[in-house]
Amino acid sequence: MVNSERTTCLVVGGGPAGMVLGLLMARAGVEVTVLEKHADFLRDFRGDTVHASTLNLLDELGLGERFAAVPQRRLERITVQLDEGTAHVADMRRLPGAHPHIALVPQWDFLDLLADAAAEEPTFTLRREAEVVGLLRDGSRVTGVRYVDRSDGTEHDVRADLTVACDGRGSAVRAAAALEPRSFGVPMDVWWFRLPRREGDPVGGVGRFSTGHLCVMIDRGEYWQCGYLIRKGGDTALRAAGIGELRRRFGGLLPWMADRTGALESWDDVKLLDVRLERLRRWDLDGLLLIGDAAHAMSPVGGVGINLAVADAVAAARILAPALRSGGLVPPSVLRKVQRRRWWATALVQGAQRIAHRVVLGPVVGATAAAATGAPTGITDDGGLAPAPLASLPFPLRMLQRFPVLQGIPARAVAIGPLPEHAPDWARRAPEPAR
Repeated sequence: MVNSERTTCLVVGGGPAGMVLGLLMARAGVEVTVLEKHADFLRDFRGDTVHASTLNLLDELGLGERFAAVPQRRLERITVQLDEGTAHVADMRRLPGAHPHIALVPQWDFLDLLADAAAEEPTFTLRREAEVVGLLRDGSRVTGVRYVDRSDGTEHDVRADLTVACDGRGSAVRAAAALEPRSFGVPMDVWWFRLPRREGDPVGGVGRFSTGHLCVMIDRGEYWQCGYLIRKGGDTALRAAGIGELRRRFGGLLPWMADRTGALESWDDVKLLDVRLERLRRWDLDGLLLIGDAAHAMSPVGGVGINLAVADAVAAARILAPALRSGGLVPPSVLRKVQRRRWWATALVQGAQRIAHRVVLGPVVGATAAAATGAPTGITDDGGLAPAPLASLPFPLRMLQRFPVLQGIPARAVAIGPLPEHAPDWARRAPEPAR
């Protein structure tokens, strides 16, 4: 027996895009149901950056003080460690507005905050452990989804005036709709793992570049979340060499971290991120809209995927909520306004990521990773960050060191992006104290 229910707006996926869209639709007075596949938001190795543009959005929604009460770290500068020493790339302190930084906070805390705020609205419903297994149709029009309740195995049909897919790069909705994204080749995948953090370590984030090696470390307070780039498709062969190979590579790349690599006891401690860069040519069908990674999977370069997904959700709510609130079906012409609004910013960021893949990351991961012994020149065993000699740096980095004001440009590109979206007037609230 299949259970049936109905809503006005059905959102599939309880990630940042889905939860922001659900909250905004509920504040517009639209009946909205969000389906989340898992029982909670507690999953490792999700993006943990909340960018300045999203922090501004939270202020507009009256949630800034609540967010400020969540334990977090702040990233104010982006620094890279090269063989020659250290160079500063971006200075968030030069950003305009109330948030000259990026917040580093576990994504589950961010999603819980959004879910709690949305639950205060009478028209909001969150269904957990709801795994979408198919689409419902009336002729060519999508009229909802069928999902399985993973807690008891029961099947449910949810019919809706509009279905919005926010279920990520592996979107079940996109697959059921037989939509194929255009894929842009990428040269790398990423291994994600944790290593202990100690007092006196660098604060915020660290990028380390060397011939054949590239890693990024995100400061999570008690530990580092580490991303180590490998050649695309190289995971199986590298794992066959044993966990000691990763310990050797990482310890040689960052000698001040070498005595902590024993925390990696087996490959079970290392997760593979299958990097994709792709984009749908069309983000909608009759009755269906796709946003965020479901419409355009982003590379981890710049960590901007969450930023773009949230901006998609804000634009979608502003364009679609008035039509849903007035009753009736949303015509395809209105759905396409969301793509027209968000397409150029998405294409611009993906274009920049493709250049970074071709010019920087591809040559790095494609180079032979020679065994590293001892600390590279300019970086001390205890993590000291010795400045690199200016003459030894590539021209763009030389300009950023010589004229620090220029570091505000990459800071703005990463932390704010090309088209920040703002909360509609009907979704704004006065600031509320933390609870």
